[in-house]
Amino acid sequence: MSKHPVGILLAAGKSRRFGSNKLLYPLTNNTPMLLVVAQKLASVLPDSIAVINHELVSYTSKLEQLGLCVVVNELANRGMGSSIASGVSASENAPGWLITPADMPYIKNETIKLLANKLSEGSDMVAPIIEQQRGHPVGFSQRYKDELMALNNDVGARQVIANHYNQLELVPTNDAGVRMDVDQASDIAL
Repeated sequence: MSKHPVGILLAAGKSRRFGSNKLLYPLTNNTPMLLVVAQKLASVLPDSIAVINHELVSYTSKLEQLGLCVVVNELANRGMGSSIASGVSASENAPGWLITPADMPYIKNETIKLLANKLSEGSDMVAPIIEQQRGHPVGFSQRYKDELMALNNDVGARQVIANHYNQLELVPTNDAGVRMDVDQASDIAL
């Protein structure tokens, strides 16, 4: 078994504020945001999992071509927590997980690698920090498996972090992408 964490790409959201499925919005070379973020994650963590909803099932083969395992979250309407639980359940023997929202296309590969390495080297829980603000992706060691698999609401892993905040290692970065999510078309960086 690899000592590297498994990347979990959270791509089962509803994109309510965007007006359409933001993950299909074309970015670099007309590639949908979903595939841009998936490629970044898979390039660092080749055993990554994409957790999608039924709306994105047609992208399964493209995600698999990038090297990701695809999990359809049947409970996507419950929110991000259920997607985290689906991804962790699909890889429960992993040494840890690096959870990456699919609407954050500006995170640098170097940041993903830095956080993955921290987990591989024994950190319990990691998150990037820039200008005193915590960002994404967030990583968890195997120690948090049961709590992550029990999530089923729309607040993601916030409660797991709050319950173990003294274990959270904030990793300084100059990567502004760790704080740049896309909720509306105006959030697309040109």
